[in-house]
Amino acid sequence: MITSLTNAKIKNVIQLLNKSKQRRAQNVFVVEGIRMAVEAPRDALREIYVSENFWKKKENQQVLSTFPRERLEVVSDEVFRKMSDTVTPQGILCVVERMEYALLDLLEQKGAKQGTYLVLEDIQDPGNLGTMMRTGEGAGISGIIMSKGCVDLYNPKTIRSTMGSVYRVPFCYVEDMQKLMSVLKEHEITTYAAHLSGTKFYDKVKYHGGTAFLIGNEGNGLSEELTNAAQVKIRIPMEGQVESLNAAISAGILMYEAYRQKR
Repeated sequence: MITSLTNAKIKNVIQLLNKSKQRRAQNVFVVEGIRMAVEAPRDALREIYVSENFWKKKENQQVLSTFPRERLEVVSDEVFRKMSDTVTPQGILCVVERMEYALLDLLEQKGAKQGTYLVLEDIQDPGNLGTMMRTGEGAGISGIIMSKGCVDLYNPKTIRSTMGSVYRVPFCYVEDMQKLMSVLKEHEITTYAAHLSGTKFYDKVKYHGGTAFLIGNEGNGLSEELTNAAQVKIRIPMEGQVESLNAAISAGILMYEAYRQKR
């Protein structure tokens, strides 16, 4: 059992939680909690850590039996609390290999020409990004495409917000958003900018073919360049004095409308 915070493995996990540079360099990320651990692809598991208290509970033995024993480490409860990124740790965390997808992996998969995509420009809030991925899985989207200015998807808060969807929803980052618009058009995917200047209400448009919803930064919305590059501008009607909706809420409304129409 590991009882020291100076242990090299423990120090590395703490670095992985706090530094995106380390996550990229080692090609891994950290997940916490029973659900996230159980759903992690077994061939992607690098390391599993459990607290002493978690290890001793009989009800957890079935969960632990599903993991490769040679990769499992028991740590003292105090050390685990220091390793954890949550206020009330569940007692289990894993180091997992990152999933990697290329843009063409998303656009040329089966059913892509009828699929729904989320295109995100400079989303900054980890919770928003994770919520969009989780909602996107529920709405059956084909993937998420992000600008390089978006928050790191492997941020622990983002990972936690996905509730496991990160294992199942393909995604990628792209360097050039303008070029992306051309590539989407070449693949017969229509781009829809969610924007206050939209002349069409979102629920008056047909999304029967390939569909990509463009969602902008929480504070500034979509850039003028990306808005103008979209094929269609749509908006969500709002009452009262509300000027805009939360980015994840807007994305959820649009994705579920496309899902409703395509069912």
